[in-house]
Amino acid sequence: MKLTVFGATGGIGQEIVHQALASGHEVTAVVRDPARLTVTGSRLTVQRADLSDPEALRGAVAGRDAVLSGLGARTRADAGVTARLTRSVLAAMEAEKTRRLLVVSAAPLGPVPDGQALVDKAVLAIINNVLKDIYADLRVMESDLAASSADWTSVRPPKLTNKPGTGRYRKVVGGTPSRGRSLARSDVAHAMLAMIDDPATVRQGVGVAY
Repeated sequence: MKLTVFGATGGIGQEIVHQALASGHEVTAVVRDPARLTVTGSRLTVQRADLSDPEALRGAVAGRDAVLSGLGARTRADAGVTARLTRSVLAAMEAEKTRRLLVVSAAPLGPVPDGQALVDKAVLAIINNVLKDIYADLRVMESDLAASSADWTSVRPPKLTNKPGTGRYRKVVGGTPSRGRSLARSDVAHAMLAMIDDPATVRQGVGVAY
């Protein structure tokens, strides 16, 4: 497949690029600073672009089978950037009639699973308060996705780790895995790539966790 990856210099984005190339896909990585992208490959094209300008992104998404976004706020001070930049991606895709989009969101935006332990609920309440600005940004992004014509999937992992991926995680379309407390960034990337051609995930939030 021909794939475009935004946020390709981040932890999840680099994993998406690496795994996609390893699977034989052609990848265009759209970045602001190419020096920060450590992945290389003969099927990789690196494109520098202003991510806030939809016109500058049209060439990167034209004719692609899918667009994957690892865009996200690195700190609370960056809150707002995810929705704003995803809006640019959506506009570019609409202009080029590219439909498939997968983005990274977060588990707290999904429904609370049945039977969730009280300790998990308490921890979640604390995290929601600490990261409320970032989650508000993600809610705006998901609202924009729902209002768009894209065939989107919002992938919602819990706490992210840098541990090696296992390929063994739970996926709940439209829901949240019970007692799902963490997921390696490499497995988030694995899940996103696996969902590209899964029609059950289109226009859905998907919870993923160990």
